[in-house]
Amino acid sequence: MTDDVAGRLADLDARISAAAREAGRDPATLTRIVVTKFHPAGLVERLHGLGVRDVGENRQQELTAKRAELPDLDGLRWHFIGQVQTKKARAVRAAADAVHSVDRDRLADALHAADPDGVPLEVFVQVNLTDDPARGGAAPGDVVRLADHIATRCPSLRLRGVMAVAPLSGAPAAAFERLAASAQAVRTVVPDAAWISAGMSGDFADAIAAGATHLRIGTAITGPRPAHG
Repeated sequence: MTDDVAGRLADLDARISAAAREAGRDPATLTRIVVTKFHPAGLVERLHGLGVRDVGENRQQELTAKRAELPDLDGLRWHFIGQVQTKKARAVRAAADAVHSVDRDRLADALHAADPDGVPLEVFVQVNLTDDPARGGAAPGDVVRLADHIATRCPSLRLRGVMAVAPLSGAPAAAFERLAASAQAVRTVVPDAAWISAGMSGDFADAIAAGATHLRIGTAITGPRPAHG
């Protein structure tokens, strides 16, 4: 099983490098985040042994538990990539090194209030690329205003860029181009917010072509998720 993980990781990294070169980009400028949702902490430890330094979690309870179980993995960064309930902002802040899903003022304020004098928390503004307001993410027209709110009202947060999930319908490439436009707009208020978190197992090549800097890859590396309650 561990050999399977090592093989999948090597294969995926080769595919990322090829996609980057095809887009005229340096593969070294990309951050590959391995999403370990529903997998045991032991897999994170195994991935760390294979050189992985960025892992992602979707649920606060799982993030908190795994980080507590693996306190001594040097250089490992924990990315929270799921939707955050405001009431769980304190727990997320305590366990995450970066939060990719800030989509409203109240959440930004809650993350800031959780540790206003602490080490700055890296955050992304999540952009909703669908027409469904119930989906996670700020509307594209509200992204610049939210970015300005974070930059001016939440000094313990460091805005690094934008994040989105491609819609289930439609071409991912077109969606990621819209995300790139949002990223450019954010940089008018926060010039160094140059990161773009986009691309998963099935569409990372399109994301790379559109300028993604952080790829969130799950099953292509980890294999099928185990059954969960």
